[in-house]
Amino acid sequence: MEYRRLGASGLKVPALSFGTGTFGGQGPLFGAWGTTDAREARRLVDICLDAGITMFDTADVYSGGASEEVLGKAIKGRRDQVIVSTKTSLPMGDGPGDAGSSRSRLITACEDALRRLGTDHLDLFQLHAFDAGTPVEEVLSALDDLVREGKVRYLGISNFSGWQAMKSLSIAEKYGHPRYVAHQVYYSLIGRDYEWELMPLGLDQGLGALVWSPLGWGRLTGKVRRDRPLPAHSRLHRTADHGPPVEDEHLYRVVDALDEIAQETGKKIPQIAINWLLQRPTVSSVIIGARNEEQLCQNLGAIGWALTPDQLAKLHAASGRTAPYPYFPYQRQEGFARLNPPVGDAAPLPAA
Repeated sequence: MEYRRLGASGLKVPALSFGTGTFGGQGPLFGAWGTTDAREARRLVDICLDAGITMFDTADVYSGGASEEVLGKAIKGRRDQVIVSTKTSLPMGDGPGDAGSSRSRLITACEDALRRLGTDHLDLFQLHAFDAGTPVEEVLSALDDLVREGKVRYLGISNFSGWQAMKSLSIAEKYGHPRYVAHQVYYSLIGRDYEWELMPLGLDQGLGALVWSPLGWGRLTGKVRRDRPLPAHSRLHRTADHGPPVEDEHLYRVVDALDEIAQETGKKIPQIAINWLLQRPTVSSVIIGARNEEQLCQNLGAIGWALTPDQLAKLHAASGRTAPYPYFPYQRQEGFARLNPPVGDAAPLPAA
């Protein structure tokens, strides 16, 4: 397993980490992801640790805290071997204090997470969404207190826009609060919007990307193909509307390219899609999920090798999209790249 620094921090995380949204799955969304109990979860954690995956990501909103509880049972007796990451801010109930990032909510959410996980500290505590109703100064002050008390070691965000992240980082610097070092983001071959603003921000400000849904909400498994009905057992039947949208033709174009590379390499489509992400700028760790041992072991095959430059170019061409405003107006003009050089191999624009 390769280990990378998490953004501009000293914390080293594995290139692949494990997402526990399937643990204790309940309800129409998380129940469709998986219903892994404590015994099954412990076995999956065993496999992860044997492979060098030491970071486990969860959230209080995953099945109303059940994911944290199951993860806590699965890591019991080996807390010193793992990095525990959890998130808060999304609604946990209908009460006025059950959502957001107020001081009260953050303190309560942290204490609840510690109790459910059976630990005395969180290695990474992330805000699951930006709370526009709470002053950023209040948010950062509360997080600062949790760090000083030893309950939290590193801080991160998830699904923030560029201005939300930059405002938070600027205020943290102004008042001497701990800075966010991680940004948990959606990023995949069929969802490259992260590249246009958040990736350059991450490079500039030292935010390491923790990638969620690297297989495009289950669409890059190799089972969703052109002129073929969606498999009867696919969770997309129940969850497609909850995830990032993608046009069918764009998906099929990317899958066609993945098919070609699979034939060249002998690798599975999910392994190729994850390997591509591991070669992208700012990516500290790709969060993989699995409902069973077979899925987990297949995803582990994404590491230990690298796509060739020609294969990367093929994937970039198939997955490229026109940049959104304000990035597209000047990109075809001579001299633009001197002012704004591309980050990595950003999605190419179609010919004029």
